[in-house]
Amino acid sequence: MSHEEFMNTALRLARRGLGRTRPNPPVGAVVVKDGVVVGRGYHRRAGTPHAEVIALEEAGRRAEGATLYVTLEPCCHHGRTPPCVSAIIRAGIRHVVVGSVDPNPRVNHRGIRALERAGIEVSTGILRERCDELIEFYRKYITTGIPFVTLKLALSLDGRIATKYGDSRWITSRASRRYVHRLRDIHDCVMVGSGTLRRDDPELTVRLLKGRNPARAVVAETLNLKHSFKLFRDDGTERFVFTTEDADSTRKRGFERLGVSVITLKRTEDGVSMKEVLKELGKRGITSVIIEGGSRLATSVLKEGLADRVIFFLAPVIIGGDGIPVVRGLGTEDIKHALRLKGLRIRRFEDDIMVEATPCLQE
Repeated sequence: MSHEEFMNTALRLARRGLGRTRPNPPVGAVVVKDGVVVGRGYHRRAGTPHAEVIALEEAGRRAEGATLYVTLEPCCHHGRTPPCVSAIIRAGIRHVVVGSVDPNPRVNHRGIRALERAGIEVSTGILRERCDELIEFYRKYITTGIPFVTLKLALSLDGRIATKYGDSRWITSRASRRYVHRLRDIHDCVMVGSGTLRRDDPELTVRLLKGRNPARAVVAETLNLKHSFKLFRDDGTERFVFTTEDADSTRKRGFERLGVSVITLKRTEDGVSMKEVLKELGKRGITSVIIEGGSRLATSVLKEGLADRVIFFLAPVIIGGDGIPVVRGLGTEDIKHALRLKGLRIRRFEDDIMVEATPCLQE
C-alpha cells in the first residue's frame, strides 16, 4: 500500500470524531510495520488520549521501527494530556507521515521539528487538502477564537423559506432533513432566531439518525419566549440564549433556573450583534455553529460577512411573492457588489438540490 492509502485509513478513523472532540480537532492515526497496519486510533473527545497514543498502544512492541501515519501534526506541549511527540519517540517510531501541519500557534511545525531532532524521519503534506478540510472548524477557531459558521437554509425555487403565514413544514424531503441531522451531528452548536423558534418550536436534535445532539442556541433580543419550547428541554446538552439589556430580568432568571445560559449583549441597530454572539460561543469552546434560520438571522450573518459556508436546499416548490424571503435586504446597490459564492458543490436528495459554497464578497 502507498502513503496515500494508509493516510486514507487514518482519515476514515478521524471522521469518527467529528463533532465530538471540541475544542480539539478530529485526528486519526495508524501504525504500519512491514506494510501491515498494526495499530489504529482516533481522538474521541477532549481530555482522552490522542489518536497517536491509542494507535501506539495497540501496536505495542511492534511500533519499534514502524511508520506512523497521522492526519495532523503531533502535539508537543502539555495540555489535558501529555504531548504525543514524547510517546512517539519512546515507542521507537522510525518514520512519521503527517497530513496537515497544526495551525495552533503552540504547535505549528514545533511537533515536526521535535521529531526530527530525535532522529525520526518526517514526511508532510500527504493528502494535505483532505486533511486540511477535516480540521476546517478547528483551524478557524484556533486562529481567531471564533467558531466556524455554516448557514443552512431550506427554500422554494422562488426563494421563500415559508408561506406568508409562516408555514414551512416541510419544504424539503426527508432525505434532505436526514442530511441536515448529519450536519448537526458534526457541528458543536445549532442556532436559530427567535422568530423561527416561536413559529416552528424545533427540537434541533439528530433524531433521524444515531448521533449526538449539539448544543442549542437562540438569538432573542427581547426574550419573549416560552419556557416550554423544545429547545430548552434539558437533555444533557448546553442551551444558550443571546439577548440584550432590554430583556426582562424576571424572564432571564426563569431561563437560568432551567439550566439555560442567558448571555446579555449590548443592543445594536440590528438588535443583537452576531459577531459578539460568536465571540461568546468561542469563549465557551464552541468551534463550529450551524445556523438554521430564519430570514432575519440569515440576513444578519451574511451582511456582517460571518458565514464561512452556506448550504441551501432548493425544493421543487413555488410559494409565491407573499412568502417569507430567504434573505432580506443586504444593501446591495449594484450587481458587482453582490455577495457571490465560490467553490460550489451540488448534490441531489430525492427531488431536492443542495448547493454548498463559500461566500465571497466582490470588490
